[in-house]
Amino acid sequence: GRAPARRAVARHAAEDGEAEAREGPAPRPSEAQAWQLLREITEIATSAGPWMGATRSWQAANAALETAMSVVRHGEAPPLWDALTSLTSGVFGGPVQDEAFAKVLRRLFENLGATYVKLGQFIASSPTLFPEAYVREFQKCLDKTEATSFEKVEQIIEEDLGRPLSEVFSRFNRRPMASASIAQVHDAVLASNGERVAVKVLKPGVQSVLQADLGFLFIAAKVLGFLAPMLARASLVDIVSEIRTSMLGELDFRLELKNMEIFRAFLASKRLTRRAAAPKPYPEVSSKRVLVMEKFEGVPLADLDGIRAYSANPEATLISALNVWAMSVRTCEIFHADVHAGNLLVLKDGRVGFIDFGIVGRVPQQIWVVVEGLGAALIANDSLAIARALIAMGATETGVDENRLADDLTELLSRISNLKPEVRVKKDQSKGDVTAEVGLDESQVTDLLLDIFRVADENGLKLPREFALLVKQALYFDRYNRLLAPDLDPLRDSRIDLGLSSSKRRGARVIDV
Repeated sequence: GRAPARRAVARHAAEDGEAEAREGPAPRPSEAQAWQLLREITEIATSAGPWMGATRSWQAANAALETAMSVVRHGEAPPLWDALTSLTSGVFGGPVQDEAFAKVLRRLFENLGATYVKLGQFIASSPTLFPEAYVREFQKCLDKTEATSFEKVEQIIEEDLGRPLSEVFSRFNRRPMASASIAQVHDAVLASNGERVAVKVLKPGVQSVLQADLGFLFIAAKVLGFLAPMLARASLVDIVSEIRTSMLGELDFRLELKNMEIFRAFLASKRLTRRAAAPKPYPEVSSKRVLVMEKFEGVPLADLDGIRAYSANPEATLISALNVWAMSVRTCEIFHADVHAGNLLVLKDGRVGFIDFGIVGRVPQQIWVVVEGLGAALIANDSLAIARALIAMGATETGVDENRLADDLTELLSRISNLKPEVRVKKDQSKGDVTAEVGLDESQVTDLLLDIFRVADENGLKLPREFALLVKQALYFDRYNRLLAPDLDPLRDSRIDLGLSSSKRRGARVIDV
């Protein structure tokens, strides 16, 4: 069975206690550091605006009340109380009932809105940083924000582009085809050339709310690090800073536009445009808050029956998708770092369409070198070599038992290889048609990811977040593999080039998610 999850603070407290015993007490902050902290607090408070702090405090109180009422209504108060009382033992290293606490925290985040929904999604994608119960629970984090009215969308477009909406688009669907926490997408037709496009518009007020919320989180982390220097060793400020930089970056659609241009240039330079595509952006009618791009027509890579309508050979389509993605990891400035079924399409012309470049990755040279060795070990089915590659990649303060890690990995890889895809049969009530698709559940991918990092953690190994990002995409492709080509072995098939032994990379890179 699985070992009980422990709160991150408990784990860090134990680690910090050991560190203090080895290194002595952390030095007290200096007067200069105190003044620097005050300057940062003032700058962040000023950037958020004079009234936003008070407004968000009132909204937070309402969200907390709504969450508390929901807990009582669902009869969850007793387990939550048990979880809260267990925190005392957790600080001293005892087990904590994380599941009940994580469930309530997830609901609170949903009620708090855009910032905390995005934060929940960050937690869900970061098993190297957060306890298992929270990663698992925040997979369920719902984006409940309502769609913005057409009138406000029209106002934003006209303010940013400096001309009436009717001059830019000959047709604009007033109802969004998708709506999320920070933006919504409308179907439209460009007036200049008649091209069908997707128009992504930042929701009003989102930027000031995110700046206020993320500023508060950053200040809280800095103050905690100042008052309790031992917490600095837990990298709390670094984690919050990474979250803040990542989420604020998503508010500037010019960055996503640039990512699309980079990926499209990569496809052209490698002569891959007959096999794959990314939407063409229109910078002349785009801005920080408006992104206009080519609209793709296709079906998700997990829709087997839909794929057969556009591709005579689903296996070849999968091979194209995998080869293009793997080559982008090795040779492109960025790679797509969120290849779930909604972001990989099979287009009507049979090509693979990569969409949504809000989350991209860049892999450091030193990690890719180890990944190459890991790939060779996987091909050889050598668990001991796999263990050594992971040890070379990870951070550890104590020696790792290679043989024990190898045994754990053998068992884990056996479980992964024996997983069977869930095939769902759907019936169109209006037409009477019956179709099938594979159950490509996000929670299934998360479970596998957690299993991998649990094995590493239990063996005293901390793997980098960049590697987690790569592994998650590999697990998505493994699910597609089982649906579209169950007999295909991507590690050994000569038609697939993962570049595990011959790739040459440019200089070191850093993660950007």
